[in-house]
Amino acid sequence: MQVSVIIPTYNRAALVRQAVESVLLQKEPADEIIVVDDGSTDDTRLQLQQFGERINIIHQPNSGVSAARNTGIRHARCEWLAFLDSDDLWKPKKLMMQKRALLSSPEYKICYTDEEWQKNNKRVNPKKVHQKHGGWIYNYCLPRCIISPSSVLVHHSVFEQFGLFDETLPACEDYDLWLRLSCRLPVLLAPQKLIVKRDGPWDQLSHQHSLDKHRIRALVKILQTGSLNEAMQEATRKTLLEKCRIYAMGAEKHGRTDEAQWAQEIAMENRK
Repeated sequence: MQVSVIIPTYNRAALVRQAVESVLLQKEPADEIIVVDDGSTDDTRLQLQQFGERINIIHQPNSGVSAARNTGIRHARCEWLAFLDSDDLWKPKKLMMQKRALLSSPEYKICYTDEEWQKNNKRVNPKKVHQKHGGWIYNYCLPRCIISPSSVLVHHSVFEQFGLFDETLPACEDYDLWLRLSCRLPVLLAPQKLIVKRDGPWDQLSHQHSLDKHRIRALVKILQTGSLNEAMQEATRKTLLEKCRIYAMGAEKHGRTDEAQWAQEIAMENRK
């Protein structure tokens, strides 16, 4: 079971070095490590040089995290793909535990893990709404993204069949992907906390303004695919209408009347 690890990064020289080190410290090593430098202007190139031939570095003009991940997917040589955001870390048994889980349940093509959260180097507890689930988890993915890209191990054929990360979304691209996949495939959960998600002073997509705008776009997309059964469609519309309501209220409150109208029109189009 060979694994390519894909690490996208942009101007996180010190953090990406730590991320790579956490992959190199795996009890069962990865077969390939690809770091996609998405147009960094800091000393990322210098920091990565220390790893020599242990990693494959791809440099590209700044195009966003989805484009960087997709570049890694296209260059990966292995059957299984894992991702690691450059501000996250893997615990040493991450790959080993996921490989064992998948070998025990070969019918699965996607496996993800639970996660440890850290803020300013201190451990914090996630809320109940962030609880992880396995199996047919589409409805659990609707409110928010419960799958961290850094925790997944995915068979290459999944991307060939269902598509790559959406490069038109500046954020919530993972939310969009997991909706597309979890409505079609069951997802295996390795319940151990095998990754560390870190929150700090650096730029993060999760800190962007108005994330629900991108979630609304993803929900509209999935409704248009024709891949949802009746129950999934109903749950998706319900989530979409609620997110449109909340987003429109917030936009009106802050004087963004065009955005409020946009959300209201989407809600009208998707009411039965």
